[in-house]
This record gives sequence, structure tokens and C-alpha cells, in this order.
Amino acid sequence: MKKIGFIGVGVIGKFMVSNLLKNGFEVSIYARNKSKVEETIKEGAIFCESIKECVQNKDAIITIVGYPKDVEELYFSQDGIINSASQNSYLIDMTTTTPTLSVKIHEVAKKKNLKALDAPVSGGDVGAKNATLSIMVGGEQDDFEACKKLFEAMGKTIVYAGGSGSGQHTKMANQIAIAGVMAGVSEAIAYGKKMGLDIPTMLASISNGSAQSFHLTNNAPKMYKREFDPGFYIKHMVKDLKIASEEMPNLEVLKDVLHMYETLERNGDGDLGTQAICKYYE
Repeated sequence: MKKIGFIGVGVIGKFMVSNLLKNGFEVSIYARNKSKVEETIKEGAIFCESIKECVQNKDAIITIVGYPKDVEELYFSQDGIINSASQNSYLIDMTTTTPTLSVKIHEVAKKKNLKALDAPVSGGDVGAKNATLSIMVGGEQDDFEACKKLFEAMGKTIVYAGGSGSGQHTKMANQIAIAGVMAGVSEAIAYGKKMGLDIPTMLASISNGSAQSFHLTNNAPKMYKREFDPGFYIKHMVKDLKIASEEMPNLEVLKDVLHMYETLERNGDGDLGTQAICKYYE
């Protein structure tokens, strides 16, 4: 497996392409705006003028785009992936989308002699840059094994979650866990400020104890310094938590944190990083 088509060269996708190139894969990319992917082209990616050109005669096609509607259009439009990919290609959607849509892609692809996997990721831009993403994969296990070298070029924790849609369900569990932790970190900072604590000292005190977490170590300092550049967008967290809430609507912490992020998005903060949840408490 050498020739890869890649669609979705964004905040996370650009680093994934870079790591694929470093591992010897030939990567063709498609983007609506070529100027936004010039850096990736300079690294050695081959730019294609259309989706069809990007996905034909490829061993695998990887997609990581924004919303379920984007995935639906990308895969099922007349000149989309399903109708353009060569037979026996692997279709790997790494977007966080609805489990139902992943199952649909899998079933339709199978009828066209294509092999589909849902493989959402966790780790943000830092994980993508360092090739330490957690990748949770749903689909046929034989297809997972065939694509494992691809996944290993982009991530560190590579897990087969089960049948089609299982990768997406696992990602929903991941997002629910993150949402609760992010809200907790924000509340800890709000509490510390209210009580007159020195916040860097407070964070240093609790970061290596029982409260230790990735977000306490990496995102809490950003919250304190008001550094809101996105490793993962608020608008995309809203999308993910809505999907999770639709799958299981009676989870209380999920509902609360979804409300917080929706409030920030309504206030025009959707393009900030998820660490900006601290603004909800201001």
C-alpha cells in the first residue's frame, strides 16, 4: 500500500499528510483552495484539481473534514468518492461523524467492491504533529489489519473497536470524557481566581496529583494565559457533543457542557479552541 488520496488538509489533516510523506507514502491531496495547502505541496504532496483525480487508482483514500453533511457530500455526490474510487480501494473516514453515516458508507462501499473503515482520531493538532494520535477504528477486522501501517504513520494508540460505526461510538465516549474534564479544569481556575490564589502556583500544585490529566497539563495554562488558538475548534466540539447527545440523550454532564459550548458558539467564539470554555465562567 503506497498510493494514498487525502481530502481534508486542515489544522489536523496537514500534519497527518506530513507524517504519511515522512513514512514513504505517495500522497495526493484535494482542496477547494490550493493556496491554503501550499505548505503541504512543498513537503511533497501531489495536488489534484478534483476529488475524482485525487481518489482514482489509489490504494487508500483518507478523509477528515468538518461535519456529517460534508462527509455525505464527499462520499455520495455524483463525482464523489464512492463513484470515483477504484475497486478494492480502502476508504478511511477519519472525520468524527455520526455512526449511522459510517454504517451507510460501509454498506454502500461493499456493494461497489470498496472497503470502508470509520477511524476518528483524538489528540488534536499536537497529537497529529507528533504522530501520537489515538485512532479508534470500526469496520471489518481484515481491512483494519491491512491498513495498520497507514494508521501507525499517523498515530500511537491504534485500536480496533469493532464493526462498522464502532470507531465513531468510541470517539463519542472520548468526547464525553474530554468535555467533563475541560469543564472541571475551567471551574478549578474560576474557583482559584475567586479565592485569590496564584493560578500558575495552583496549577503546578494539582497537575501531578490525583487530578492529573492531559487537559490540566496542556490546556489549563492556555486558559490562564487566554491563548485560544484552536487545536480543536469549539464549533466542532459542539457538533461532536450533539451527535453523542442524539445517541444517548440522558447524560447530565454531557448536556451541561454542550450548553456551555453552544453558548460560546452563539456568542461568536466557534472558531476558538475548546480551551476557551473558560470564557463561559467569566
